[in-house]
Amino acid sequence: MQHDALIVGGGLVGLTLALALAQHELTVAVIERADPAAMLAAGFDGRASAIASASARMLRTLGFGETLDREGCPIRAIRVTDGLSPQHLHFETAEHDDPLGIMVENRLLRAWLQTAAAAHPNITLHAPATIATTERTETRATITLNLPSPSGEGPGVGKPHQETVTLTAPLIIAADGRESALRKAAGIRIARWRYPQSAIVTMLAHTEPHHNIASELFYPSGPFALLPMNDLDGEHRSALVWTVDAAHAPGVMKLGPRALAAEAEKRMGGHLGTLRLIAPAATWPLGLHHAERYHARRLILVGDAAHGIHPIAGQGLNMGLRDAAALAQVLVESVRLGLDLGAPEIATRYERWRRFDNSSVAFATDSLNRLFALPGALPASARRAGLATVNRIAPLKRFFMQTARGETGDLPALLQGSPI
Repeated sequence: MQHDALIVGGGLVGLTLALALAQHELTVAVIERADPAAMLAAGFDGRASAIASASARMLRTLGFGETLDREGCPIRAIRVTDGLSPQHLHFETAEHDDPLGIMVENRLLRAWLQTAAAAHPNITLHAPATIATTERTETRATITLNLPSPSGEGPGVGKPHQETVTLTAPLIIAADGRESALRKAAGIRIARWRYPQSAIVTMLAHTEPHHNIASELFYPSGPFALLPMNDLDGEHRSALVWTVDAAHAPGVMKLGPRALAAEAEKRMGGHLGTLRLIAPAATWPLGLHHAERYHARRLILVGDAAHGIHPIAGQGLNMGLRDAAALAQVLVESVRLGLDLGAPEIATRYERWRRFDNSSVAFATDSLNRLFALPGALPASARRAGLATVNRIAPLKRFFMQTARGETGDLPALLQGSPI
């Protein structure tokens, strides 16, 4: 089966890229090892993501505008403090302007993307699927898949039958996550380190409204982020991303729902009233990685396969979506010129477009995490004075707000809200 591109990884970035290519007349096969139904289960990924305004414009261009407006919660302001200090940095956007971001549960976003991809005639989904072999030559890329047979059992009692499918394209796109097998097989090295931190993720109900304000409170153990979600059944809700020392994470996870809510309420100063856990808590180890290069012969990396950062500013998914927007534009424009999509110069153009932005965000988040982790009264005083100073300097404040929106640098057409 011949396609314009083979995307390995049917997560949020892989599916978004597939739709961006398909809507511009490229044929795409998406290969995902997990069962799509399992990926939509509440326990698969209980996280919520802040979709930056530029990323939201891309999703609107791909046809998800009404869904975002109906099911997403706009972030109208962001308040950053050092602990509970009254000195702060406060961003806000006018009611008639685009929000700073839109909060969406990952499970819902995945469902929207899966439904749209399954219905698109230019996309073929293979899931669950196991890659048997991958070959990348000078002239083409080939993937051989093992797929469960729709006929059920094969020869022998209780033995499932598998079908073999061979896919070819000029290019393979690796969207297969932080432990990308394609990246490893291509011999692409990564710079990587683990933070001595873990993120506790859950959903809270609270008695006071959040007024569409996202709060990020920095403690020596890491940031404590409260992200506004839409009310549900008359209850105010916020997503919690709480960074703790990795050594303390097992102890925090052993707390009962009431004790964990009480600890969260204490750290946020009670400004949302009484808290109650309304979802199971999950823990995620934190780290940073960045690939030495984003491509090999007829292979391009996107999203977590290329980079991963600390969740300190909620930019991880948005970096992947910006990758998808840039790569879609490079590939669509190359097809219109009749170029070979697997040519090295096409991959090089994509890498040059994305590497600086990804490196800058990785450096900034790593630096912020280390800065706010410094213990002692003197570093705390300096941080609080710095936040208050930035809050008073309009041009600097505007720059940070544009960065949070994902609106700096050379934006691809999709991030500007336009087709390619």
